[in-house]
Amino acid sequence: MFTSYIHNQLSDDNFRLAKMTTRQILNVFEQYQKARTAFVQAVADLSTRPQNIETLQNAGVMSLLRPLLLDIVPSVQQTAALALGRLANYSDDLAEAVVKGDILPQLVYSLAEQNRFYKKAAAFVLRAVAKHSPPLAQAVVDSGALDALAICLEEFDPGVKEGAAWALGYIARHNAELAQSVVDSGAVPLLVLCIQEPELSLKRIAASALSDISKHSPELAQTVVDAGAIAHLAQLTLNPDAKLKRQVFSALSQISKHSVELAEMVVEAEIFPNILTCLKDSDEYVKKNCATLIREIAKHTPELAQLIVNAGGVAAVIDYVGDSCGNVRLPGIMMLGYVAAHSENLAMAVIVSKGVVQLAIALQEEQEDHIQAAAAWALGQAGRHTPEHAKAVAQANVLPTLLQCYLRAGSSEDLQTKAKKALKNILQKCVHLPALEPLLHDAPPNILKHVVAQFSKVLPHDPKARRLFVTSGGLKKVQEIKAEPGSALMEYINVINGCYPEEIVRYYSPGYSERLLERIDNHMPIMTQ
Repeated sequence: MFTSYIHNQLSDDNFRLAKMTTRQILNVFEQYQKARTAFVQAVADLSTRPQNIETLQNAGVMSLLRPLLLDIVPSVQQTAALALGRLANYSDDLAEAVVKGDILPQLVYSLAEQNRFYKKAAAFVLRAVAKHSPPLAQAVVDSGALDALAICLEEFDPGVKEGAAWALGYIARHNAELAQSVVDSGAVPLLVLCIQEPELSLKRIAASALSDISKHSPELAQTVVDAGAIAHLAQLTLNPDAKLKRQVFSALSQISKHSVELAEMVVEAEIFPNILTCLKDSDEYVKKNCATLIREIAKHTPELAQLIVNAGGVAAVIDYVGDSCGNVRLPGIMMLGYVAAHSENLAMAVIVSKGVVQLAIALQEEQEDHIQAAAAWALGQAGRHTPEHAKAVAQANVLPTLLQCYLRAGSSEDLQTKAKKALKNILQKCVHLPALEPLLHDAPPNILKHVVAQFSKVLPHDPKARRLFVTSGGLKKVQEIKAEPGSALMEYINVINGCYPEEIVRYYSPGYSERLLERIDNHMPIMTQ
């Protein structure tokens, strides 16, 4: 009996010892789990501040986070992926480290196997890597991510769809080859479905991705069109959300820019005249993208430009140019130039609607050379058709400003080229002499040639103009021009001189007064008895 008691006592002690040991072991694992959780959370928090990134990188954070992507605790996996995404998002060096650390295959695998929270975090890392450069985006493609991301677009959770659409857009935006890879994954029809979902953020990102795919080539844009995107995008132009409208107008612009056929398909979706109200939107990016869309449609054919005129588009864009400044103004300026370039009637529609006045203001007000260059080009297109067009442009007092842009030492080559071309286009048609006379005094020889040519066309047939040309000092200035014998400029000067008596021409020639004085000095007075 005593033996039995001893045996039972030993059994109880062993059980207590075993229980204590199990508790200690589990406690160690619990502490390890808490430490991992605390570590990844701390790294994720630290990686939100740029000043911490270099220290984290030097501490070897990438190699420490990588195994935690395979952790048995889902929250550790997700937070590790979030931290990696934030690091990769910071710079291309860290994104490169993610690629070299062989992390991408694990993320791609997890997109198919893990829960929705992890999928969002994994898609964020892929997006953060892909955004920096074509080679890094190609590395994401090579890891097999596209098929997994396309599958994520069919997930029930909108956040997963959003993360996948964002990553696909970042891959597609770099070049046509990467965009084609996205198309080949079957993502485009799914992105079109995403813009029909109720969630605004998903609509925005899906529309942005479609824009990034469409921008590279007509073929890629056609793929987006074939998936039925235009009709759904056109409906969204009426949505009150500004961020969504930015992306919608951008996508429609990228589709329209490639060809007449694609632009016509956008127009046929009945976007006019509704989109003209968006030119007055409170959001600058909405206004700019809307003006860009109108520009991309207008540039193709006179028929499309006329359609815009008939819808009131030219008047609306002129108001837009007057109300805007800087780069927001630029697409409106270019749109007016494209419309004016197509035909005399369309150019006159721009002139009658006071478009030249607003273009002249933009040419004078804007500080950026590329915007001034666009305004100069547009004015040249408006004034190049007939003397009536040229007169309307010249009366807006743009010729001296164009000349200044051409001669200014600090002007970019593009601005100088476009200002010179615009001057030549307008001068070759302009017979409004009061606007031309100031250029006689300031223009360099290559511009002066065109100015004198116009005087030589008008003066032989207009007696009143001939008289004014003398009294204003124009004839005197012409006599001061040094032209090469036999040159076109010399011929124009001879035609002008032929309009006046020889003694008038001599009187205004340089040195004539000195020669008269010499004659006085040399004249022998006649002595009378």
